[in-house]
Amino acid sequence: MPSTEPPESVIKVLPEPPGLPEPLPEPAVADLRLETVLGALSDPLRMGIVHALLVEREEFDHPCGWFGLDRPKSSLTHHFRALRDAGITRQRQYGLERRSHVRVDDLNTRFPGLLDLIAAWTPDASPGK
Repeated sequence: MPSTEPPESVIKVLPEPPGLPEPLPEPAVADLRLETVLGALSDPLRMGIVHALLVEREEFDHPCGWFGLDRPKSSLTHHFRALRDAGITRQRQYGLERRSHVRVDDLNTRFPGLLDLIAAWTPDASPGK
């Protein structure tokens, strides 16, 4: 008989360090829309970014360069903004650098189980390669 207990999550959750810059504008939790979130995740590169932030993160938040994506800066700016505008990621400005992390608590509140599906997703190839 199969187990009815949910599998243990592989999502890495790190504590928020003190003294972070204010986040850039983003939708409130109550304004998160499933169709908007799924639309942003429909792009394999963005799905790969979110997957990496969920299961491979080494710090609380990461700059674009951490992902090793072979794309023009303008293209990456577009993808990271699409994720922020959909409410999937939170971005903060550190001088000239923007760093991102997934809004785990907010997304789990609105769409339970969604992030576990993304964490379990296996990309065909590295995003942007």
